[in-house]
Amino acid sequence: MTSNVGVGAARQSLIPSTRFGWMITILFCAFAFVVTVEVLNTLFVGRGAEPFLFTFQSTLAGIPIEYLSIAMFGSLLMVLSAGMPLSFGSGALTVVFMYLVGDKYMVNLIPTRIFPMMTDYQLSAIPLFIFMAAMLERAGLIDEMFTVVYKWMGGLRGGLAAATVFASTILAAMVGIVGAAVVTMGMIALPAMLSRKYDPKLALGSVMAGGTLGILIPPSILAIIYAVVAQASVGELYLGAVLPGLLLSGLYMSYALIRCYINPALGPALPVEERVSMKEKLLLLRGMIAPIILIVLVLGLIFTGAATPVESAGVGSAGAMIVAAMHRRLTFQSIKEASFICIRNSALVLWIMFGASIFVAFYVLQGGGEFVSEMILGTGLPPYGILMLMMVILIFLGMFLDWVGILLLAVPIFVPIVMSLPFEGLFGIPGPKGPEIALWFGVIYLVNMQMSFISPPYGPALFYLRGTTPKEIPTSTIFAASLPFIFLQAVGLSMCIIFPELTLYLPRLAFGNL
Repeated sequence: MTSNVGVGAARQSLIPSTRFGWMITILFCAFAFVVTVEVLNTLFVGRGAEPFLFTFQSTLAGIPIEYLSIAMFGSLLMVLSAGMPLSFGSGALTVVFMYLVGDKYMVNLIPTRIFPMMTDYQLSAIPLFIFMAAMLERAGLIDEMFTVVYKWMGGLRGGLAAATVFASTILAAMVGIVGAAVVTMGMIALPAMLSRKYDPKLALGSVMAGGTLGILIPPSILAIIYAVVAQASVGELYLGAVLPGLLLSGLYMSYALIRCYINPALGPALPVEERVSMKEKLLLLRGMIAPIILIVLVLGLIFTGAATPVESAGVGSAGAMIVAAMHRRLTFQSIKEASFICIRNSALVLWIMFGASIFVAFYVLQGGGEFVSEMILGTGLPPYGILMLMMVILIFLGMFLDWVGILLLAVPIFVPIVMSLPFEGLFGIPGPKGPEIALWFGVIYLVNMQMSFISPPYGPALFYLRGTTPKEIPTSTIFAASLPFIFLQAVGLSMCIIFPELTLYLPRLAFGNL
Protein backbone atom coordinates (compact mmCIF):
# COMPACT_ATOMS: atom_id res chain seq x y z
CA MET A 1 0.00 0.00 0.00
CA THR A 2 2.86 2.32 0.78
CA SER A 3 4.40 1.74 -2.64
CA ASN A 4 1.09 2.51 -4.38
CA VAL A 5 0.82 5.81 -2.52
CA GLY A 6 4.37 6.66 -3.58
CA VAL A 7 3.63 5.91 -7.23
CA GLY A 8 0.45 7.96 -7.11
CA ALA A 9 2.29 10.89 -5.56
CA ALA A 10 4.97 10.64 -8.23
CA ARG A 11 2.35 10.67 -11.01
CA GLN A 12 0.52 13.56 -9.43
CA SER A 13 3.73 15.61 -9.19
CA LEU A 14 4.12 15.49 -12.98
CA ILE A 15 0.98 17.63 -13.39
CA PRO A 16 1.62 21.39 -12.97
CA SER A 17 -0.12 22.86 -9.96
CA THR A 18 0.53 26.57 -10.61
CA ARG A 19 0.07 29.04 -13.47
CA PHE A 20 3.84 29.32 -13.87
CA GLY A 21 4.13 25.54 -14.08
CA TRP A 22 1.44 25.39 -16.76
CA MET A 23 3.13 28.20 -18.70
CA ILE A 24 6.49 26.40 -18.69
CA THR A 25 4.83 23.16 -19.75
CA ILE A 26 2.98 24.84 -22.65
CA LEU A 27 6.13 26.64 -23.81
CA PHE A 28 8.12 23.42 -23.69
CA CYS A 29 5.48 21.53 -25.69
CA ALA A 30 5.30 24.33 -28.28
CA PHE A 31 9.08 24.35 -28.60
CA ALA A 32 9.17 20.55 -28.97
CA PHE A 33 6.45 20.74 -31.65
CA VAL A 34 8.35 23.38 -33.65
CA VAL A 35 11.61 21.44 -33.44
CA THR A 36 9.87 18.23 -34.54
CA VAL A 37 8.34 19.93 -37.59
CA GLU A 38 11.67 21.53 -38.55
CA VAL A 39 13.50 18.21 -38.20
CA LEU A 40 10.94 16.52 -40.47
CA ASN A 41 11.35 19.31 -43.03
CA THR A 42 15.12 19.00 -42.87
CA LEU A 43 15.16 15.21 -43.28
CA PHE A 44 12.36 14.58 -45.77
CA VAL A 45 11.57 17.79 -47.68
CA GLY A 46 13.87 18.62 -50.58
CA ARG A 47 15.04 22.03 -51.76
CA GLY A 48 12.23 24.03 -53.41
CA ALA A 49 9.47 21.65 -52.22
CA GLU A 50 6.49 22.76 -50.17
CA PRO A 51 7.32 22.47 -46.42
CA PHE A 52 5.41 20.20 -44.07
CA LEU A 53 3.00 22.45 -42.07
CA PHE A 54 5.46 25.38 -41.77
CA THR A 55 9.17 26.20 -41.66
CA PHE A 56 11.38 28.98 -40.29
CA GLN A 57 14.14 28.19 -42.75
CA SER A 58 15.59 31.36 -44.37
CA THR A 59 13.13 33.62 -42.53
CA LEU A 60 16.04 35.97 -41.65
CA ALA A 61 17.59 35.88 -45.13
CA GLY A 62 18.84 39.32 -46.12
CA ILE A 63 18.77 40.68 -42.57
CA PRO A 64 21.12 43.70 -42.24
CA ILE A 65 24.38 42.89 -40.48
CA GLU A 66 23.63 45.47 -37.78
CA TYR A 67 20.51 43.61 -36.64
CA LEU A 68 22.18 40.22 -37.09
CA SER A 69 25.02 41.35 -34.81
CA ILE A 70 22.56 42.36 -32.11
CA ALA A 71 20.61 39.11 -32.50
CA MET A 72 23.66 36.82 -32.45
CA PHE A 73 25.61 38.41 -29.59
CA GLY A 74 22.47 39.20 -27.61
CA SER A 75 21.37 35.56 -27.89
CA LEU A 76 24.85 34.41 -26.88
CA LEU A 77 24.76 36.52 -23.70
CA MET A 78 21.28 35.22 -22.86
CA VAL A 79 22.38 31.61 -23.35
CA LEU A 80 25.49 32.11 -21.20
CA SER A 81 23.45 33.91 -18.52
CA ALA A 82 21.12 30.90 -18.43
CA GLY A 83 24.10 28.73 -17.49
CA MET A 84 24.79 26.92 -20.77
CA PRO A 85 28.54 26.36 -21.37
CA LEU A 86 30.16 28.46 -24.10
CA SER A 87 31.42 25.30 -25.82
CA PHE A 88 27.89 24.12 -26.62
CA GLY A 89 25.97 27.40 -26.48
CA SER A 90 27.94 29.12 -29.24
CA GLY A 91 27.82 26.07 -31.52
CA ALA A 92 24.09 25.48 -30.99
CA LEU A 93 23.26 29.14 -31.63
CA THR A 94 25.32 29.11 -34.81
CA VAL A 95 23.36 26.14 -36.17
CA VAL A 96 20.08 27.94 -35.41
CA PHE A 97 21.20 31.15 -37.14
CA MET A 98 22.56 29.19 -40.10
CA TYR A 99 19.11 27.69 -40.54
CA LEU A 100 17.28 31.00 -40.10
CA VAL A 101 19.58 33.10 -42.28
CA GLY A 102 20.49 30.50 -44.90
CA ASP A 103 19.23 26.95 -45.16
CA LYS A 104 20.05 23.47 -43.95
CA TYR A 105 22.88 23.18 -46.48
CA MET A 106 24.78 26.02 -44.82
CA VAL A 107 25.54 23.63 -41.96
CA ASN A 108 28.30 22.28 -44.25
CA LEU A 109 30.30 25.25 -42.97
CA ILE A 110 30.82 23.38 -39.68
CA PRO A 111 33.06 20.53 -40.91
CA THR A 112 34.96 22.84 -43.27
CA ARG A 113 35.81 25.05 -40.28
CA ILE A 114 36.44 22.37 -37.66
CA PHE A 115 38.37 19.78 -39.65
CA PRO A 116 41.43 22.01 -40.28
CA MET A 117 41.58 22.68 -36.52
CA MET A 118 41.33 18.96 -35.75
CA THR A 119 44.33 18.28 -38.00
CA ASP A 120 46.43 21.27 -36.85
CA TYR A 121 49.75 19.91 -35.62
CA GLN A 122 50.45 22.75 -33.17
CA LEU A 123 47.32 22.03 -31.12
CA SER A 124 48.86 18.67 -30.14
CA ALA A 125 50.97 20.61 -27.64
CA ILE A 126 47.90 21.45 -25.53
CA PRO A 127 47.18 17.97 -24.06
CA LEU A 128 50.91 17.31 -23.64
CA PHE A 129 51.52 20.49 -21.64
CA ILE A 130 48.37 19.86 -19.58
CA PHE A 131 49.61 16.34 -18.78
CA MET A 132 53.03 17.70 -17.77
CA ALA A 133 51.40 20.18 -15.39
CA ALA A 134 49.02 17.57 -13.97
CA MET A 135 51.84 15.07 -13.45
CA LEU A 136 53.95 17.60 -11.54
CA GLU A 137 50.94 18.54 -9.41
CA ARG A 138 49.97 14.92 -8.68
CA ALA A 139 53.54 14.25 -7.62
CA GLY A 140 53.26 16.94 -4.92
CA LEU A 141 56.08 19.05 -6.37
CA ILE A 142 54.04 22.24 -6.27
CA ASP A 143 53.60 21.90 -2.49
CA GLU A 144 57.36 21.44 -2.11
CA MET A 145 58.04 24.47 -4.32
CA PHE A 146 55.88 26.75 -2.18
CA THR A 147 57.52 25.42 0.99
CA VAL A 148 60.94 26.32 -0.38
CA VAL A 149 59.93 29.84 -1.44
CA TYR A 150 57.98 30.28 1.80
CA LYS A 151 61.08 29.49 3.92
CA TRP A 152 63.29 31.78 1.83
CA MET A 153 61.07 34.89 1.82
CA GLY A 154 58.89 34.49 4.92
CA GLY A 155 61.27 36.53 7.08
CA LEU A 156 60.37 39.72 5.20
CA ARG A 157 57.37 41.91 5.90
CA GLY A 158 54.88 40.86 3.25
CA GLY A 159 57.25 38.04 2.42
CA LEU A 160 54.53 35.40 2.21
CA ALA A 161 52.54 37.49 -0.30
CA ALA A 162 55.71 38.04 -2.35
CA ALA A 163 56.53 34.34 -2.00
CA THR A 164 53.07 33.48 -3.30
CA VAL A 165 53.64 35.59 -6.41
CA PHE A 166 57.15 34.19 -6.90
CA ALA A 167 55.91 30.62 -6.51
CA SER A 168 53.05 31.40 -8.91
CA THR A 169 55.60 32.64 -11.44
CA ILE A 170 57.41 29.30 -11.30
CA LEU A 171 54.06 27.50 -11.29
CA ALA A 172 53.06 29.42 -14.44
CA ALA A 173 56.05 27.87 -16.22
CA MET A 174 54.80 24.44 -15.11
CA VAL A 175 51.03 24.76 -15.58
CA GLY A 176 50.12 27.33 -18.24
CA ILE A 177 46.45 27.37 -17.14
CA VAL A 178 45.03 30.09 -14.89
CA GLY A 179 42.32 28.01 -13.20
CA ALA A 180 44.78 25.36 -12.03
CA ALA A 181 47.27 27.97 -10.77
CA VAL A 182 44.69 30.03 -8.82
CA VAL A 183 43.05 27.00 -7.22
CA THR A 184 46.39 25.38 -6.33
CA MET A 185 47.84 28.50 -4.70
CA GLY A 186 44.48 29.22 -3.07
CA MET A 187 44.66 25.84 -1.34
CA ILE A 188 48.36 26.08 -0.40
CA ALA A 189 49.33 29.74 0.08
CA LEU A 190 46.09 31.40 1.18
CA PRO A 191 45.68 29.40 4.45
CA ALA A 192 49.36 30.05 5.28
CA MET A 193 48.88 33.82 4.95
CA LEU A 194 45.53 34.02 6.72
CA SER A 195 46.79 31.95 9.65
CA ARG A 196 49.62 34.47 10.10
CA LYS A 197 47.26 37.46 10.26
CA TYR A 198 47.88 38.78 6.76
CA ASP A 199 45.39 41.32 5.45
CA PRO A 200 42.78 39.21 3.59
CA LYS A 201 42.68 41.59 0.61
CA LEU A 202 46.46 41.45 0.16
CA ALA A 203 46.48 37.66 0.52
CA LEU A 204 43.58 37.13 -1.90
CA GLY A 205 44.95 39.61 -4.43
CA SER A 206 48.40 38.00 -4.39
CA VAL A 207 46.91 34.59 -5.15
CA MET A 208 44.69 35.89 -7.96
CA ALA A 209 47.28 38.09 -9.62
CA GLY A 210 50.02 35.49 -9.33
CA GLY A 211 47.73 32.81 -10.72
CA THR A 212 46.91 34.83 -13.84
CA LEU A 213 50.59 34.78 -14.83
CA GLY A 214 49.89 31.29 -16.17
CA ILE A 215 48.13 32.84 -19.15
CA LEU A 216 51.23 34.84 -20.12
CA ILE A 217 54.42 33.08 -19.07
CA PRO A 218 55.44 30.13 -21.30
CA PRO A 219 54.24 27.44 -21.78
CA SER A 220 50.92 29.30 -21.92
CA ILE A 221 48.12 27.26 -23.49
CA LEU A 222 46.43 30.49 -24.63
CA ALA A 223 49.58 31.50 -26.53
CA ILE A 224 49.44 28.24 -28.49
CA ILE A 225 45.80 28.80 -29.46
CA TYR A 226 46.50 32.46 -30.35
CA ALA A 227 49.36 31.40 -32.60
CA VAL A 228 47.09 28.92 -34.41
CA VAL A 229 44.27 31.44 -34.89
CA ALA A 230 46.50 34.41 -35.85
CA GLN A 231 48.93 32.29 -37.90
CA ALA A 232 51.83 33.39 -35.69
CA SER A 233 54.95 31.63 -34.41
CA VAL A 234 54.52 29.98 -31.01
CA GLY A 235 58.26 30.29 -30.30
CA GLU A 236 58.29 34.03 -31.03
CA LEU A 237 55.16 34.57 -28.96
CA TYR A 238 56.64 32.63 -26.03
CA LEU A 239 59.85 34.67 -26.16
CA GLY A 240 57.93 37.93 -26.45
CA ALA A 241 55.87 37.09 -23.35
CA VAL A 242 58.84 36.38 -21.04
CA LEU A 243 59.83 39.96 -20.14
CA PRO A 244 56.23 41.25 -19.73
CA GLY A 245 55.51 38.24 -17.52
CA LEU A 246 58.54 38.92 -15.32
CA LEU A 247 57.67 42.63 -15.28
CA LEU A 248 54.19 41.94 -13.94
CA SER A 249 55.51 39.43 -11.43
CA GLY A 250 57.98 42.08 -10.21
CA LEU A 251 55.21 44.68 -9.94
CA TYR A 252 53.05 42.35 -7.83
CA MET A 253 55.92 41.43 -5.51
CA SER A 254 57.07 45.04 -5.14
CA TYR A 255 53.53 46.15 -4.32
CA ALA A 256 53.19 43.56 -1.55
CA LEU A 257 56.61 44.29 -0.04
CA ILE A 258 56.26 48.10 -0.19
CA ARG A 259 52.75 48.12 1.29
CA CYS A 260 53.82 45.86 4.16
CA TYR A 261 56.99 47.89 4.74
CA ILE A 262 54.84 51.01 5.14
CA ASN A 263 52.19 49.20 7.21
CA PRO A 264 53.66 46.04 8.86
CA ALA A 265 50.23 45.00 10.15
CA LEU A 266 49.17 44.09 6.61
CA GLY A 267 51.76 41.31 6.33
CA PRO A 268 53.88 40.55 9.41
CA ALA A 269 57.15 38.68 8.99
CA LEU A 270 57.50 35.10 10.18
CA PRO A 271 58.36 34.73 13.87
CA VAL A 272 62.08 34.16 14.48
CA GLU A 273 61.47 30.61 15.73
CA GLU A 274 59.89 29.63 12.38
CA ARG A 275 62.78 30.90 10.26
CA VAL A 276 65.55 28.66 9.00
CA SER A 277 69.28 29.23 8.58
CA MET A 278 70.98 29.87 5.25
CA LYS A 279 72.37 26.33 5.29
CA GLU A 280 68.84 24.89 5.66
CA LYS A 281 67.58 27.20 2.91
CA LEU A 282 70.25 25.90 0.53
CA LEU A 283 69.41 22.30 1.43
CA LEU A 284 65.76 22.98 0.65
CA LEU A 285 66.72 23.91 -2.90
CA ARG A 286 67.73 20.34 -3.67
CA GLY A 287 64.11 19.34 -4.13
CA MET A 288 63.62 22.09 -6.73
CA ILE A 289 66.58 21.21 -8.96
CA ALA A 290 64.85 18.54 -11.07
CA PRO A 291 61.60 20.45 -11.84
CA ILE A 292 63.52 23.65 -12.65
CA ILE A 293 65.84 21.74 -14.99
CA LEU A 294 62.75 20.30 -16.67
CA ILE A 295 61.23 23.75 -17.19
CA VAL A 296 64.52 25.17 -18.53
CA LEU A 297 64.90 22.17 -20.85
CA VAL A 298 61.39 22.44 -22.27
CA LEU A 299 61.47 26.20 -22.81
CA GLY A 300 65.09 26.08 -23.99
CA LEU A 301 64.20 23.61 -26.73
CA ILE A 302 61.47 26.00 -27.94
CA PHE A 303 63.49 29.21 -27.67
CA THR A 304 66.58 27.84 -29.41
CA GLY A 305 64.52 26.26 -32.19
CA ALA A 306 65.98 22.82 -31.43
CA ALA A 307 62.45 21.41 -31.18
CA THR A 308 58.92 22.49 -32.03
CA PRO A 309 56.49 23.32 -29.21
CA VAL A 310 54.80 19.95 -29.74
CA GLU A 311 58.09 18.07 -29.48
CA SER A 312 59.08 20.11 -26.43
CA ALA A 313 55.72 19.34 -24.82
CA GLY A 314 56.38 15.63 -25.41
CA VAL A 315 59.78 15.96 -23.75
CA GLY A 316 58.11 17.81 -20.86
CA SER A 317 55.49 15.10 -20.39
CA ALA A 318 58.11 12.37 -20.27
CA GLY A 319 60.33 14.51 -18.06
CA ALA A 320 57.49 15.15 -15.61
CA MET A 321 57.12 11.39 -15.12
CA ILE A 322 60.89 11.06 -14.59
CA VAL A 323 60.86 13.90 -12.03
CA ALA A 324 57.93 12.26 -10.23
CA ALA A 325 59.85 8.96 -10.19
CA MET A 326 62.94 10.71 -8.76
CA HIS A 327 60.76 11.98 -5.91
CA ARG A 328 59.30 8.46 -5.49
CA ARG A 329 55.80 9.64 -6.36
CA LEU A 330 55.29 7.98 -9.73
CA THR A 331 52.42 5.59 -9.08
CA PHE A 332 49.66 4.10 -11.17
CA GLN A 333 47.16 6.29 -9.30
CA SER A 334 49.09 9.52 -10.03
CA ILE A 335 49.39 8.63 -13.73
CA LYS A 336 45.68 7.78 -13.85
CA GLU A 337 44.67 11.07 -12.21
CA ALA A 338 47.01 13.13 -14.41
CA SER A 339 45.67 11.41 -17.53
CA PHE A 340 42.07 12.07 -16.50
CA ILE A 341 42.83 15.76 -15.88
CA CYS A 342 44.57 15.94 -19.25
CA ILE A 343 41.64 14.39 -21.14
CA ARG A 344 39.01 16.49 -19.37
CA ASN A 345 40.78 19.85 -19.78
CA SER A 346 41.86 19.15 -23.36
CA ALA A 347 38.31 18.21 -24.35
CA LEU A 348 36.97 21.35 -22.67
CA VAL A 349 39.42 23.61 -24.53
CA LEU A 350 38.83 21.94 -27.90
CA TRP A 351 35.03 21.99 -27.62
CA ILE A 352 35.15 25.71 -26.82
CA MET A 353 37.40 26.19 -29.84
CA PHE A 354 35.01 24.31 -32.11
CA GLY A 355 31.87 26.12 -30.91
CA ALA A 356 33.33 29.63 -30.89
CA SER A 357 35.14 29.04 -34.18
CA ILE A 358 32.00 28.22 -36.18
CA PHE A 359 30.17 31.10 -34.47
CA VAL A 360 32.82 33.56 -35.72
CA ALA A 361 33.09 31.86 -39.13
CA PHE A 362 29.38 32.28 -39.77
CA TYR A 363 29.39 35.88 -38.51
CA VAL A 364 32.35 36.80 -40.73
CA LEU A 365 30.72 35.05 -43.69
CA GLN A 366 27.69 37.32 -43.27
CA GLY A 367 29.92 40.40 -43.37
CA GLY A 368 30.47 40.78 -39.65
CA GLY A 369 34.22 41.27 -39.98
CA GLU A 370 33.84 44.24 -42.32
CA PHE A 371 31.03 45.65 -40.15
CA VAL A 372 33.12 45.59 -36.95
CA SER A 373 36.18 46.90 -38.81
CA GLU A 374 34.25 49.82 -40.31
CA MET A 375 32.63 50.56 -36.96
CA ILE A 376 35.97 50.68 -35.11
CA LEU A 377 37.85 52.57 -37.81
CA GLY A 378 34.85 54.87 -38.23
CA THR A 379 35.31 56.23 -34.71
CA GLY A 380 38.01 58.51 -36.11
CA LEU A 381 40.40 57.58 -33.32
CA PRO A 382 44.17 57.48 -33.98
CA PRO A 383 45.87 54.05 -34.12
CA TYR A 384 46.72 53.99 -30.42
CA GLY A 385 43.20 55.14 -29.57
CA ILE A 386 41.77 52.24 -31.58
CA LEU A 387 44.17 49.89 -29.78
CA MET A 388 42.96 51.12 -26.39
CA LEU A 389 39.34 50.71 -27.51
CA MET A 390 40.13 47.08 -28.35
CA MET A 391 41.70 46.61 -24.93
CA VAL A 392 38.54 47.91 -23.24
CA ILE A 393 36.36 45.60 -25.36
CA LEU A 394 38.54 42.61 -24.42
CA ILE A 395 38.32 43.45 -20.70
CA PHE A 396 34.52 43.71 -21.01
CA LEU A 397 34.31 40.36 -22.81
CA GLY A 398 36.48 38.83 -20.10
CA MET A 399 33.77 39.56 -17.54
CA PHE A 400 31.37 37.20 -19.32
CA LEU A 401 33.21 34.78 -21.62
CA ASP A 402 35.82 32.05 -21.31
CA TRP A 403 39.37 32.99 -22.34
CA VAL A 404 39.38 30.64 -25.33
CA GLY A 405 36.02 32.00 -26.45
CA ILE A 406 37.27 35.60 -26.26
CA LEU A 407 40.27 34.70 -28.39
CA LEU A 408 38.24 32.98 -31.08
CA LEU A 409 35.57 35.70 -31.12
CA ALA A 410 37.82 38.77 -31.08
CA VAL A 411 41.26 37.92 -32.48
CA PRO A 412 40.18 36.98 -36.05
CA ILE A 413 38.48 40.39 -36.29
CA PHE A 414 41.00 42.52 -34.37
CA VAL A 415 44.28 41.27 -35.90
CA PRO A 416 43.52 42.42 -39.49
CA ILE A 417 42.50 45.85 -38.14
CA VAL A 418 45.69 46.19 -36.10
CA MET A 419 47.86 45.05 -39.01
CA SER A 420 46.35 47.78 -41.21
CA LEU A 421 47.29 50.59 -38.82
CA PRO A 422 50.60 52.48 -38.56
CA PHE A 423 52.00 52.57 -35.02
CA GLU A 424 54.62 55.31 -35.08
CA GLY A 425 55.28 55.20 -31.35
CA LEU A 426 54.47 57.31 -28.29
CA PHE A 427 56.48 59.99 -26.47
CA GLY A 428 59.26 59.78 -29.03
CA ILE A 429 59.74 56.02 -28.52
CA PRO A 430 59.64 54.10 -31.84
CA GLY A 431 56.69 51.77 -32.37
CA PRO A 432 56.63 48.29 -33.91
CA LYS A 433 57.03 47.96 -37.66
CA GLY A 434 55.55 45.59 -40.24
CA PRO A 435 55.46 41.93 -39.13
CA GLU A 436 56.45 42.96 -35.59
CA ILE A 437 52.98 44.43 -35.06
CA ALA A 438 51.33 40.98 -35.03
CA LEU A 439 53.75 39.69 -32.36
CA TRP A 440 53.49 42.89 -30.32
CA PHE A 441 49.69 42.80 -30.38
CA GLY A 442 49.71 39.10 -29.49
CA VAL A 443 51.68 39.71 -26.30
CA ILE A 444 49.56 42.77 -25.45
CA TYR A 445 46.50 40.57 -25.87
CA LEU A 446 47.90 38.00 -23.42
CA VAL A 447 48.65 40.74 -20.88
CA ASN A 448 45.12 42.09 -21.31
CA MET A 449 43.62 38.67 -20.64
CA GLN A 450 45.12 38.81 -17.13
CA MET A 451 43.04 41.92 -16.46
CA SER A 452 39.87 40.28 -17.75
CA PHE A 453 40.47 37.25 -15.53
CA ILE A 454 40.23 39.24 -12.29
CA SER A 455 37.83 42.01 -13.36
CA PRO A 456 34.62 42.07 -11.26
CA PRO A 457 31.87 41.04 -11.40
CA TYR A 458 32.39 37.93 -13.54
CA GLY A 459 36.17 37.52 -13.88
CA PRO A 460 36.83 33.74 -13.84
CA ALA A 461 39.74 33.94 -11.36
CA LEU A 462 37.42 35.56 -8.80
CA PHE A 463 35.23 32.46 -8.77
CA TYR A 464 38.14 30.02 -8.95
CA LEU A 465 39.38 31.59 -5.70
CA ARG A 466 35.89 31.75 -4.16
CA GLY A 467 35.89 27.94 -4.12
CA THR A 468 39.00 27.79 -1.91
CA THR A 469 38.33 30.82 0.33
CA PRO A 470 36.88 30.42 3.85
CA LYS A 471 33.14 31.14 4.00
CA GLU A 472 33.60 33.95 6.51
CA ILE A 473 35.36 36.03 3.82
CA PRO A 474 32.60 37.58 1.66
CA THR A 475 32.73 37.70 -2.13
CA SER A 476 32.82 41.50 -1.95
CA THR A 477 36.23 41.23 -0.25
CA ILE A 478 37.52 39.09 -3.12
CA PHE A 479 36.26 41.71 -5.59
CA ALA A 480 37.93 44.52 -3.62
CA ALA A 481 41.18 42.54 -3.40
CA SER A 482 41.44 42.43 -7.19
CA LEU A 483 41.30 46.20 -7.75
CA PRO A 484 44.91 47.18 -6.82
CA PHE A 485 46.26 44.34 -8.94
CA ILE A 486 44.05 45.33 -11.90
CA PHE A 487 45.69 48.76 -11.64
CA LEU A 488 49.15 47.12 -11.65
CA GLN A 489 48.14 45.06 -14.70
CA ALA A 490 47.00 48.26 -16.42
CA VAL A 491 50.41 49.76 -15.66
CA GLY A 492 52.13 46.69 -17.12
CA LEU A 493 49.87 46.78 -20.19
CA SER A 494 50.63 50.48 -20.73
CA MET A 495 54.37 49.83 -20.46
CA CYS A 496 54.15 47.06 -23.08
CA ILE A 497 52.30 49.45 -25.41
CA ILE A 498 54.64 52.40 -24.84
CA PHE A 499 57.85 50.34 -24.84
CA PRO A 500 57.55 47.74 -27.62
CA GLU A 501 61.07 46.53 -26.84
CA LEU A 502 59.67 44.73 -23.80
CA THR A 503 57.95 42.31 -26.16
CA LEU A 504 60.29 42.44 -29.16
CA TYR A 505 63.79 42.38 -27.61
CA LEU A 506 64.08 38.64 -26.96
CA PRO A 507 62.47 37.54 -30.27
CA ARG A 508 64.84 39.87 -32.14
CA LEU A 509 67.78 38.49 -30.18
CA ALA A 510 66.83 34.91 -31.01
CA PHE A 511 65.47 35.23 -34.55
CA GLY A 512 66.91 38.52 -35.83
CA ASN A 513 64.64 41.11 -37.45
CA LEU A 514 61.09 39.77 -37.59
